[in-house]
Amino acid sequence: MLITEVMDVSRVDLHLKGTTKDEILREIVDIFDKDGVLSDKEQFLKDVYEREAEGPTGMTNGLCIPHGKSDAVIRTSIAICRSDKYIEWESLDEEPVKVFVMMAVRNTDKSELVSLLSQVAIKLCDDELVAKLFETESANEVIDLFNK
Repeated sequence: MLITEVMDVSRVDLHLKGTTKDEILREIVDIFDKDGVLSDKEQFLKDVYEREAEGPTGMTNGLCIPHGKSDAVIRTSIAICRSDKYIEWESLDEEPVKVFVMMAVRNTDKSELVSLLSQVAIKLCDDELVAKLFETESANEVIDLFNK
């Protein structure tokens, strides 16, 4: 499974309003729910929190890759979002985060999670791509960045 197969402009939000980790996670889960990705958004949120308890999903440089495997996911999908403010989050560099690449993975796609995480991590090592994620106001450009 390629990341480009599970991304869609309908799941890009460049102005999340939340100011806490919980608000941000709920906002992104709502994006998945409104796009028909979830059968039970509360169950998926619970599964995301279970994953968060295992260790940090914050990377470095203001980036975060929260994710969850769940029976509540109808189709494996990725949402790419940016907050209007930096959010306190458990991250590898112990700094707050602003860009979120969140994955909703069906339990039956468990083997795909590692592949998707790897593909996203490789993309997020590209300094030019990351700089554009922090600046762009175009959802289409966000998708294009990951399609390169």
